[in-house]
Amino acid sequence: MILGIDIGGTTTKIAGFENNSIQGLLTVQADDPVTSASGALGKFIDTYKLNLGDIKSISVTGVGAYFLGDDLFGVPLKKVEEFTAIGLGGLFLTRLERAVVVSMGTGTALVMADGNKVQHLGGSGVGGGTLIGLARYLLNTTDFENIIDIARNGSLENVDLHIEDIVKVDLGTIPASATASNFGKHSDKAAPADLALGLINLVCQSIGMMAVFASRSKQIDQIVLSGKLVNLPQAQGIFTRLGKLFGKTFLFPENAAYCTAVGAACTNGCR
Repeated sequence: MILGIDIGGTTTKIAGFENNSIQGLLTVQADDPVTSASGALGKFIDTYKLNLGDIKSISVTGVGAYFLGDDLFGVPLKKVEEFTAIGLGGLFLTRLERAVVVSMGTGTALVMADGNKVQHLGGSGVGGGTLIGLARYLLNTTDFENIIDIARNGSLENVDLHIEDIVKVDLGTIPASATASNFGKHSDKAAPADLALGLINLVCQSIGMMAVFASRSKQIDQIVLSGKLVNLPQAQGIFTRLGKLFGKTFLFPENAAYCTAVGAACTNGCR
């Protein structure tokens, strides 16, 4: 089995491959990267009833990868540059040959992936950390699932300013229903559910527009979204509407949260 491990700031993800297909996925939480990687490998072996000898190779990536030595439990480690892992993972999960891949983590990174060539296009500090941080101040919670639950009955009408609030007609190709200003309504009617939905919309629209600009610069229409934010129930609708508006296709691959771990494994021949 070939393993890819993505060691983030608070979570470590591991993807296991055999015969060029994903055979196992797992997430663990730990603050220390060495402990996190060791714990992830141990838990993966136990969960999938493996022996250490069943592991052919391990590729590691993410911010914690460079704290590790040359091996893990005696298995040699291959360290993979994170942007490379993001790009290769996005192509593997969608079976595309060329795409802009967006990694929505604590912040956001955008890469251009073309076969085995990956180019970092840029990024932003707006991401999951922004959502959690603002939710702490506005909603008194830092729990991802709780934010989702609060937002389920929310309305953007009490939070966002739309073009139709200013003028009653479309502006060229931009419909009157489009956002003119996130959190620009300044309404006293905004309930916690409205604020939660507004936060999700703010983060997703900001990331989506960056992706649109990046894809335009590379003259490509396919945008692959990865990371935990893909699992937001409202995310697909927000990104899909942006895609239709600007002529881009946003893709939401299965196992998007494991994209970077998958891409790390791909550097060892799992494609």
